[in-house]
Amino acid sequence: MQRKPWELCFTAKPEEVAYLRRVVGLHLGSWGLLEVVDAAQLCVSELVSNVITHVGHGTPATLAVSMSGPYLRVEVHDPDTRALPTLLDAASDAEGGRGMALVDAIADRWGVLLRPGRKVTWCELATGLASANGHVGGAGVTRAEALIGLYGTSQQLCERSSSALGISMAEEVVVNVITDFLHWLSAHGCDADEVLDRAQTHFEAQIEGSGGMGRRGL
Repeated sequence: MQRKPWELCFTAKPEEVAYLRRVVGLHLGSWGLLEVVDAAQLCVSELVSNVITHVGHGTPATLAVSMSGPYLRVEVHDPDTRALPTLLDAASDAEGGRGMALVDAIADRWGVLLRPGRKVTWCELATGLASANGHVGGAGVTRAEALIGLYGTSQQLCERSSSALGISMAEEVVVNVITDFLHWLSAHGCDADEVLDRAQTHFEAQIEGSGGMGRRGL
């Protein structure tokens, strides 16, 4: 799976936080990273709120999301290189700094980078992936992805076997392929039952259109 970095410019206002959370949730869902959606959305909320509170309401800023090896990286860019995030102890009575304490508790690591004319506050979350383009869900998802690529690039001709053993082996292969695709659907947050129902309907329509008589339910 290709997980390309993306950026979104926004204005630092409280009403923007919910929108940014939704955008992050949608992107991570399409990346198959459902397990880190809640943590990532919470980090986005705190990083953006930090800009609103300590840099200023209405500040032009940028949200950037990317993969850093097997880690999900969330960055918030703002133009103030002087107002650096402060990490306070959770027991402190001070009102400021609690947001970064929450980020520190959730993220695997975080930090601040100073660039010409801007500041980058970032955090990284472990995804459990083996690589930036790897899959969540195990070997079944990986095999299904390979099959998807194969189906999309070539037409394969299959030899038909009339022996009972050959048919039995072929059915076992088909069962394993369907199982792997169900793993892939689950890993990407899709409704597997709904997809199976659509496949059954499509199959039945094709059978009826070709004049076929017998069928078995999926």
